[in-house]
Amino acid sequence: MTSMKTTDLPRVAMVGCGYWGINLLRNLHAIGALAAICEAAPARAAELSEQFEVPALTFDQALASPDIEAVVLATPAETHATLAVRAIEAGKHVFVEKPLALCEEDAEKVRRAATAHGRVVMVGHLLQYHPAFLRLKQLVGDGELGRLRYIYSNRLNLGKFRSKEDVFWSFAPHDISMILALAGGTPDSVLAVGHSYLHNGISDLTTTHLTFANGIDAHIFVSWLHPYKEQKLVVVGDDGMAVFDDSRPWAEKLVLYPHRVSWRDGVPEPSKADAHPVALEAAEPLRLECLHFLDCIREARRPRTDVAEGIGVLSVLDAARRSMASGKPVAIKAPDYVEPAPPPYVVHPTACVDEGALVGAGTKIWHFSHILKNTEVGRDCTIGQNVVIGPDVTVGDRCKIQNNVSLYAGVTLEDGVFCGPSCVFTNVNNPRAEIERKSEFRPTRVGRGATIGANATIVCGHDLGAYCFVAAGAVVTKHVPPHALVVGNPARQIGWVSHAGERLGDDLVCPRTGTRYRLDDKLGLVEIADTQKQFAKSA
Repeated sequence: MTSMKTTDLPRVAMVGCGYWGINLLRNLHAIGALAAICEAAPARAAELSEQFEVPALTFDQALASPDIEAVVLATPAETHATLAVRAIEAGKHVFVEKPLALCEEDAEKVRRAATAHGRVVMVGHLLQYHPAFLRLKQLVGDGELGRLRYIYSNRLNLGKFRSKEDVFWSFAPHDISMILALAGGTPDSVLAVGHSYLHNGISDLTTTHLTFANGIDAHIFVSWLHPYKEQKLVVVGDDGMAVFDDSRPWAEKLVLYPHRVSWRDGVPEPSKADAHPVALEAAEPLRLECLHFLDCIREARRPRTDVAEGIGVLSVLDAARRSMASGKPVAIKAPDYVEPAPPPYVVHPTACVDEGALVGAGTKIWHFSHILKNTEVGRDCTIGQNVVIGPDVTVGDRCKIQNNVSLYAGVTLEDGVFCGPSCVFTNVNNPRAEIERKSEFRPTRVGRGATIGANATIVCGHDLGAYCFVAAGAVVTKHVPPHALVVGNPARQIGWVSHAGERLGDDLVCPRTGTRYRLDDKLGLVEIADTQKQFAKSA
């Protein structure tokens, strides 16, 4: 399961704290991402503000707040698209409860806004985050059921009755989302039949049949006029069948039936086998869904249930509505657009990357940091808050540069360097505010895997050897050998550290990895041959 440090979490405003929103609110608070609530009822807003210890804001206040990176919308369905577009245009990432919108035209507005502003938009199709469905999807992908033939879903209950949307719009989006994920695309046609008993024109139960170009058929039966609750998805393949029954205990939620159909003399005969439950790790799907949204923001990843997936579900909902009105099947046209790939690295909205700077895939650049021109930052780096890099600086792969660090022209970090909070690099020895000395900049190279502690100062013109360790507050005024541990002002060597950053004793054996070293008169600390593999395995 995903885990994140609280300090790394995007800050989120919860918009709409009613029947379902309170569940999202509870999870966001427990995760540590909740920054504010937006609730139309003043008394309710005050109560929740006190209970969850976050401010109650208006929607406009939340959009204007620089401390809020994302909003979660659990408002009435008819407001989803409008509020989502407003939030995106204000620079916020958006989680919107299903459905994404009430018509495809409004959903397209959300998609265009998300693309134009580069924001993460995720639709709350909860069951795509359920451990049982994820395992079922894996079974299908691994070919455990053979070629899929047929999928059907029952979502039945007594209530909750609605008067503005029928049961298909209320209950079926989750089922459609799961079926489209398993079938691998949009159906060719939809045939739906609805029956109204409580309100004229509002269907209380519907049956819907989907046909796919790859030969898979599916149907969905939903009703809020049913004597008991049932949430069941059945998947039938050539080599087996599986049932996801969310009403069962965790040990029985997903059951695999290795049944097959055998043909003898042209006659099909069932070949039954013992059913067995599939082991699952129990987890609250809503929490996993919230964590997925936060992860996608931090890593600039496309959500599993993104805008394109939401539009696909909406196209089936709309086709079913038209089919119920006409009594005929409705064809669905596949979308003619392709979602652009998300940016390969993360830049917080308050950070700045100048034109001409290069940033590697997987790198994260956080609040109020600035990457100047002609600077190259490698892959999978973490750049903390209020960091300035450049111009003309090179940072290798997998470096971690903590808050309040400045890397000036002439500094080079090789791969895997750690720069602690507020450590200082200089680039000229005798600066004067009124005298230009750019031609006198002296280079500083930090070797692979080196660590520089918090508040340390590195005087320019010196090299820090690979895997050396500069203690917090030290002032480096000369070259530091590889693997050396230096402390004080001026920094002096007091020992050696291993590749893993552990101080070595007299035996020169790393207490973490067991890697053995020796001292060489010319090279300093040298790893004893044939132990590098041992370190790589443990790292």
